[in-house]
Amino acid sequence: MSGEKKATNGSLALDQNRVIVIQPTERAETQKLRVAAYARVSTDSTDQANSFLAQMEHYQRMIAANENWTLADVYADRGISGTSAEKRTDFQRMLSDCRQGRIDKILVKSISRFARNTKECLEIVRELKAIGVGVCFEEQNIDTGKVTGELLTSVFAAIAQKESESISQNMRWSYHQRMESGTFLPSSMAYGYRIKDGKIVVVPDKAETVRRIFREYLSGYGILEIAKRLNADGVPINEEGDRRWTVSAVSYILSNERYIGDSLWQKKYATDEVPARKVRNHGEREQYYATGTQKAIIDKETFDAVQELRKRRVEHRQVSETREIDPLRAKLRCGECGATFRKYGGAKAYLVCRKHFRDKDACPVVQIPEIELQAAFLRLYHKLRWHGGDILSHMLRDLREIRRRKLLWSEDIVSLNKRISEISDQNQLLSSMNRMGLVDPDIFIARSNEYAQQLSEAKQKRTKLLDECGDDTIEKTEDLLDALADMPDFLPEFDGAVFDELVDRVELTADDRLIFRLTNGLMLTERIERRTRA
Repeated sequence: MSGEKKATNGSLALDQNRVIVIQPTERAETQKLRVAAYARVSTDSTDQANSFLAQMEHYQRMIAANENWTLADVYADRGISGTSAEKRTDFQRMLSDCRQGRIDKILVKSISRFARNTKECLEIVRELKAIGVGVCFEEQNIDTGKVTGELLTSVFAAIAQKESESISQNMRWSYHQRMESGTFLPSSMAYGYRIKDGKIVVVPDKAETVRRIFREYLSGYGILEIAKRLNADGVPINEEGDRRWTVSAVSYILSNERYIGDSLWQKKYATDEVPARKVRNHGEREQYYATGTQKAIIDKETFDAVQELRKRRVEHRQVSETREIDPLRAKLRCGECGATFRKYGGAKAYLVCRKHFRDKDACPVVQIPEIELQAAFLRLYHKLRWHGGDILSHMLRDLREIRRRKLLWSEDIVSLNKRISEISDQNQLLSSMNRMGLVDPDIFIARSNEYAQQLSEAKQKRTKLLDECGDDTIEKTEDLLDALADMPDFLPEFDGAVFDELVDRVELTADDRLIFRLTNGLMLTERIERRTRA
């Protein structure tokens, strides 16, 4: 009997060597790798722009030539420093597409094009490797998909970081040489000036706003009142018109030597670590003062008169500094009943909850000397001035990460990313057909222009969505950090203008706590050290 044999006990036993092979109904084709490329140049010069286009064409040809690859997208950032990945929008879009499973491999010219910070480079490579995305560095011949790739990446990233630090040092040396010779030209100018054809020129309408600020200050208006008047009149502080005048902005204009035609260079300097941070120069680095570097907007007599008046106002604590008699009381609320406070008394003024004042049994929050409230704010100010930068910077990083994660899964953003990828694929296919002579030249040019227009519109929509997503807490936190950086290291006595710019609201509770809500929403608590109960 075929496939069977007789057992010794007379029973049948199955043939153990018999194997049935089930043929596939359809043989699967080899899965192509979805390959992306990343290109970046550091400046917007013509030579670098040509290099930028050459990199893009190089990777498009390379991917098209490999039959096992299919183009995912070409990502490119132009004219942006590589010291921080956060500033590269297309780099961030590429990472987002990787996290969504749309890319298997990334091609990049060198590690220095990918990242110039060892820690940042390894973090990104590890994350991509964990989700199955390899990075190929052409110059170093490294594929992070291999076992030894990460170790080699660490070595080359360290080299890239040293190269970046060396470039930064050379640039700083160049800046200092031009500062010493008086030929230094900053990348951006103070309000009222702009750079045109390598020269500093006056912007007429903004120059008139500068003159108005100086004029109103000498007329008796305080810094806070000037800022409010400018906002009320709709005077823009920037081209986009999305920022408002603040105490620090007006104060900076009133103290800026540029408006008399001179320049003090290196008021801030970049730290040595990568990525570098801009910090205020309190004497740690050299400063350079040059005269006649641009046309004056304010005459020196007016400028000196403003500096003298500012000094007198600080020394004598004039009420006209804010033009608001009592900014603290205006923002103070009862933490128990929500009522406002009334003020009474002469030289030794007291503040009391209005509800408690009418009926002592109606609210437990009792009167408090005004000087104790001011002292509590001074304690808070010095904590913020010396330690708040780290807290707010950490808060800013967390807010940005939350926004990034939120955007990662936004249906609109995902849809636009898909649309951008589809347009890029169609454009790549059109280019391949053109190289093979399968497309009429006129049709090729027309379709290329059409794809370029569609790609531009899709990217603009995505940028607009990214800008509109989320609340304005990030922007307010950035403004708060800038304001703190411009404020004095030591505040000897209560300053209404400083209080008004930092604090949005204050609550006094029955257990002697003052809860300060800062302008970005952060809430901090100070305890009252002395109380006079009523």
